[in-house]
Amino acid sequence: MAGRDAEIIEVGGHEVRISHPDKVVFPQPGLTKRDLVDYYVAVADGALRGAGGRPMVLKRFVKGIDHEAFFQKRVPENHPEFIDTATLHYARGTSAEEAVVRDAAGLAWVVNLGCLDLNPHPVRAEDLDHPDELRVDLDPMPGVDWSQIVDVAFVAAEVLDDVGLVGWPKTSGSRGLHLNVRIAAEWDFRQVRLAAETLAREVERRAPGLATARWWKEERGESVFVDFNQNAKDRTVASAYSVRPLPDARVSTPLDWGEVRDSRPERFTVATVLERFAERGDPHAGIDEPGSVGRLDGLLRLAEELGPAEKAPRGGGGDGRRQSTMPLIEIARTETKPEAIAALEQWKATHPDASKLLHPADVLVDGMRGSSSLWYRVRVNLQHVPEAERPAQEPLIADYDPWAGREWPGRP
Repeated sequence: MAGRDAEIIEVGGHEVRISHPDKVVFPQPGLTKRDLVDYYVAVADGALRGAGGRPMVLKRFVKGIDHEAFFQKRVPENHPEFIDTATLHYARGTSAEEAVVRDAAGLAWVVNLGCLDLNPHPVRAEDLDHPDELRVDLDPMPGVDWSQIVDVAFVAAEVLDDVGLVGWPKTSGSRGLHLNVRIAAEWDFRQVRLAAETLAREVERRAPGLATARWWKEERGESVFVDFNQNAKDRTVASAYSVRPLPDARVSTPLDWGEVRDSRPERFTVATVLERFAERGDPHAGIDEPGSVGRLDGLLRLAEELGPAEKAPRGGGGDGRRQSTMPLIEIARTETKPEAIAALEQWKATHPDASKLLHPADVLVDGMRGSSSLWYRVRVNLQHVPEAERPAQEPLIADYDPWAGREWPGRP
């Protein structure tokens, strides 16, 4: 039977048009677009606590979860009256009028556009220059298990407590954990990022080998990266109750600290989170209460005590580019992740002896932000291969140019 072209639903007194409501978005659990709308309406209280009232980048999966999303900063011109907007000015001189969702109808509307996860900025629409949330992204390197991530999370919570802040944990919806920290909106992005970097450095100091604040991926080893750069002005992070584009429809799920150690990201899917939310509500319901909103004075004092972070050495070629301390080679640049994995496997087949010596964290497949979507860079760190046996840098197996066909001022 052919699916319906569209239906109109009522959400909180507003009419929302849902196009192709019977379209299957997640084949494995059989979730349709309408199912996703119903999910977000059901958990709206929690989802809006994370994303409501904040300008949002629209990450649209218009071709399905097996294809790359494209990022849309500008709100569609024909947006309904229940969608507010805010104009953000970016560091590179551009600006964009972005969507601001304030109710369940707004959540249904963004899902209809093909958004699976919610990607709000850490500021409120009423004050775009002063974040009210510091975001701690605990990003595990390959080879790191859940217990190590949890250990680092508790160290981070200890550091936060020492400086008078409260961390609210949630699964990232992938492999890691996020800690959201409500702060008074009194500091600018530069200061908030400095505070986050200081937190990361202190966590690394207290948990050497388990955690790292090293920005360059090849230097991290099998550790948990405390990703402070998620607090930069242009960055957004999938917020609470976001559905992630994984086959099992996994959800970025708020937890309380007592359940963190025994939790696993794969346990939290659209189906299980609907049951969980109906039974217990939102564990982060108190995140905006006055006692949970802290100040950055303690972290900024610690930043002065620690001094400037170590900077990577620059190359000697006159181009000012950073020089890696690791023996890196680049294998491919691709448009999609499957193409990246295929290129990696081709390289491994060509160099089987070196491949056997690689550790999990030596393989670097990075999603890189292009003009409106991700592209992928594949590199290999040969640190565990004896110098005499290291393959040389070869022509790239694939050399995708994400900027091809686009003209930029000053770009040759």
